Amino acid sequence: MPEVRLVGPNGEQVGIVSIGDALKLAQESDLDLVEVAATARPPVCKLMDYGKFKYESAMKAREARRNQAYTIIKEIKLRPKIDPHDYETKKGHVVRFLKAGDKVKVTIMFRGREQSRPELGFRLLQRLAEDVTELGFVESQPKQDGRNMIMVIGPHKKKAEAKAEKAAAKAQRGGESAGTETPVTDEAAAPQE
Repeated sequence: MPEVRLVGPNGEQVGIVSIGDALKLAQESDLDLVEVAATARPPVCKLMDYGKFKYESAMKAREARRNQAYTIIKEIKLRPKIDPHDYETKKGHVVRFLKAGDKVKVTIMFRGREQSRPELGFRLLQRLAEDVTELGFVESQPKQDGRNMIMVIGPHKKKAEAKAEKAAAKAQRGGESAGTETPVTDEAAAPQE
């Protein structure tokens, strides 16, 4: 391109200048000429220290990745004729996963003649969804997938919120336990007369 729209190092608009003038200005100010918007007509270029720009953008990207929380999908497998105690145990796992901010994929596995009774699995999934309704919501309704019936339950709170809540509770427990310790004195070690 013969001409570019030039932006100064502090963000001020210099205007439309020839590419040669822009390069000369960059050399005089000991900066680099960086194209920031190639699709614009004329293209937009900025005077900046490119090494510093790359470093700062890498630091911003790293910080964004550090603060990003990944939602993990945990899976719980059930059978249509599950024992009540086993159901409570599995429900406890689902509750723990939802409190941690994870999604839960609940799979009911049908074997043999159980495949002719999908309503048993559907009722079991509905019961589980009702039992954990205060912690999560049904993200995808129960659907038959071959020999399995699958439902996904999503948490009401995000993973980052759950982590912050857990850290606050841990800090509070740490503060309480530190205050309840009894100091050891030398009186207990001294011989009695």
